[in-house]
Amino acid sequence: MTNLQKINSKIVSASKAAEIIAGWRKSNCKVVFTNGCFDLVHKGHIDYLSKAADMGTHLIIGLNTDASVSRIKGPSRPVSSEESRALVMAAFDFVSLVVFFDEDTPYELIKALQPDILVKGADYTPDNIVGADLVRQHGGQVATIAFIPGFSTSALIKRIIDNS
Repeated sequence: MTNLQKINSKIVSASKAAEIIAGWRKSNCKVVFTNGCFDLVHKGHIDYLSKAADMGTHLIIGLNTDASVSRIKGPSRPVSSEESRALVMAAFDFVSLVVFFDEDTPYELIKALQPDILVKGADYTPDNIVGADLVRQHGGQVATIAFIPGFSTSALIKRIIDNS
């Protein structure tokens, strides 16, 4: 299998992810889940995602589809297509799976995958993270990770526009 085939094999449907996760659970693996748009990947994303991966055995990325990103961030977003964003996420060795979701929140995806650990940025509190109730119902944990100040896709886009 080529490297590109290995990367692409990490991009799966929710039902395939649930099947893979069931196998991991038989080996007592800890499944970590986070989600986002991950539009223009930067140092802040790498820091955040690598720390999330360190919390368990397998990191699953719930990735907003293009339609979902546009509804949330506006008609000029995403900058990169969902296929491009998924490929970049799957290329990281610390990412086990990438799963698209088309809704505005990953609630249904979290319900389907039932991760052991749900992670979001520290701009959230554990009590207002979508899906926290589902994760806690089956004994899972909810965690937050502080961002590196000054690194966000919106800030990056603003700097690009201001300097044009």
